[in-house]
Amino acid sequence: MKIRRFAGFAASLTVGALALAACSNGGSSGENTSAQGSSTGIITTNGNEPQNPLIPTNTAEVGGGKILDLTFAGLVYYDADGAPHNEVAESIESDDAQNYTIKLKSGWKFTNGEDVTAKSFVDAWNYGAKLSNEQLSSYFFEPIEGFSWEKDSELTGLKVVDDLTFTVKLVQPESDFPLRLGYSAFYPLPEAAFEDIEAFGQNPIGNGPYKLDGEGAWEHNTQIKLVPNADYAGDRKAKNGGVTIKFYETQDAAYSDLLSDQLDVLDAVPDSAFATFESELGDRAVNQPAAVFQSFTIGEWLDHFGDDEEGKLRRQALSYAIDRDQITKTIFEGTRTPAKDFTSPVISGWSDSIPGAEVLSFDPTKAKDLWAQADAIKPWSGKFTIAYNTDGGHKAWVDAVTNSIKNVLGIDAEGQAYAVFADLRTDVTAAKAGEKSKLTGANRSGWQADYPGLYNFLGPLYGTGAGSNDGNYSNEEFDALLKQGASDTNQDSANATFQKAQEILFKDLPAIPLWYSNVTGGYSTLVDNVKFGWNSVPLYSDITKQ
Repeated sequence: MKIRRFAGFAASLTVGALALAACSNGGSSGENTSAQGSSTGIITTNGNEPQNPLIPTNTAEVGGGKILDLTFAGLVYYDADGAPHNEVAESIESDDAQNYTIKLKSGWKFTNGEDVTAKSFVDAWNYGAKLSNEQLSSYFFEPIEGFSWEKDSELTGLKVVDDLTFTVKLVQPESDFPLRLGYSAFYPLPEAAFEDIEAFGQNPIGNGPYKLDGEGAWEHNTQIKLVPNADYAGDRKAKNGGVTIKFYETQDAAYSDLLSDQLDVLDAVPDSAFATFESELGDRAVNQPAAVFQSFTIGEWLDHFGDDEEGKLRRQALSYAIDRDQITKTIFEGTRTPAKDFTSPVISGWSDSIPGAEVLSFDPTKAKDLWAQADAIKPWSGKFTIAYNTDGGHKAWVDAVTNSIKNVLGIDAEGQAYAVFADLRTDVTAAKAGEKSKLTGANRSGWQADYPGLYNFLGPLYGTGAGSNDGNYSNEEFDALLKQGASDTNQDSANATFQKAQEILFKDLPAIPLWYSNVTGGYSTLVDNVKFGWNSVPLYSDITKQ
């Protein structure tokens, strides 16, 4: 697979004038400067029922994130190559990478008519960071002065200067802070949201290129209908009549609809079609590298897998017992590449030679020896399971991985199927909180990047207390290296620090890396101008349909 490396924005920053002002316009890939409504057809695409109501700071999964990214506009957005461009922001500036001044463009409005102001961002971030609000993405605000994991605390580092200006003071210098600001956790909220946040989550009021198509637009477990937002003031203006996201129970059903032109855009071809989709779709097939990492996570609360010698030995044994090369060839037909680390080859700073990465190789003898060492500490009992959602096309690889483990280690291993993604996430969230859950063992996991930086693959998944830390992993040395790398204003040395942090992950294996994903998708004969971005998401606003 030919890999294209995208330069991270932070690598180009100089501490004399950290700014995004120069990136606000210009004909980059993914930018749309044409008039609204250049075609009238409604685009249909696949998706999943969101895990939670559509509140930006409480959405940490792809199904809900896809909707939020269409209905909200942040300070910046990312083009097809992952480069940041100003959206609501006029400029983001700093002289020291710790104190930022953010100026907004005038004229932005939410779909209820409220102006988008500095207060819209400050109030939204404070809501997302407040401990008692229990928002899944609260950890994104940890770098801001005033954040607390122990009590409700205002983000004292946020100050409203005037309607279109606010300042941000971080706990320490973080040179890639501007790069993060296109992620949904940093979206603004209207004042109406705080009047009834639960009701807002069912019918969000955004400021993005699309809005919900009135009451009843979200038909739970079926679809959600979005229409163009005529008041949207940014570069991602809709070139179509709307986007309807259909929630499929299986990817096979979605692919069948695509072949018959009953679905316009598909961003995940089922494994049953990997060998045929490029010939069946021809030049409408998409198979390109994306910032997507796949793994499975083993919770540290599980018997035999605690943060102790037995747990580490068993995790290493499982990793050595998986034949990644064979699985990616036979199951995925070359649309996956065996993992060499915990991040993605399309991100600047990636390395395939981190010490400890040999645990990702297939070595049955080593696997059996490590498992036997663990048995000497405490004999194995029970069944090893990997939970997965059947609406996401994961059965084949889960079966292959568990069969590989079963054959090498001689234990009972199998998949634990959930019908829909939201149900799986509910049980994972409950299990890591120590609440009642049907989860019996490990769970499929992975990461679709929020922004193009190594830190984004590490902090949210393995940092202590992070919202997407499914296994409750905690390591002080790892956390310290994350903090050190994030504060480094030299991106090359920061990336070197993040690689050292991964050395710790290879010893502890809070998750078992499997492979990197290409985005494998396609589109119908009814649409044009279909592009898939660096993070595997189609650029829906650019798609045309008559």
